[in-house]
Amino acid sequence: MSRVIRTGSASTERNRLKKALVLAIRELMKQSEPNETSRDLIAFILLCLERITETVEESAEAWEKRGYWLKADHFRMEWEWARLLAERIRPNVLTENYNKIIPDLIELSQSLNDVTISDNHRLGTPWLGAWDQLHKK
Repeated sequence: MSRVIRTGSASTERNRLKKALVLAIRELMKQSEPNETSRDLIAFILLCLERITETVEESAEAWEKRGYWLKADHFRMEWEWARLLAERIRPNVLTENYNKIIPDLIELSQSLNDVTISDNHRLGTPWLGAWDQLHKK
């Protein structure tokens, strides 16, 4: 069996996920009423936050293996918002309680205010089918 070589780093994946989150929030704000697309969008936002949390842990563990415990702890604290938001919105996403999700999305958009996406982005619509994927987990 050969080695698995990762071509992208956890940092690159986090940056892509942050851009996808901003795009999903923008698209969700365009929705006038909840529908299938809204369900996919909120599920996608939750899945992105959970994946960001996983990549943060991967990076922190790599630093701890090298003896950089303070750096790992600082990094975890810097990204704590993603884990907290994911834990907070998960029950509301599963029950489709949109009124309780909105304040959390506002908080999320404030955490992502440094992310810029050009009008000619190549992200597409990665949220399609996210609701089904969330329920398979």
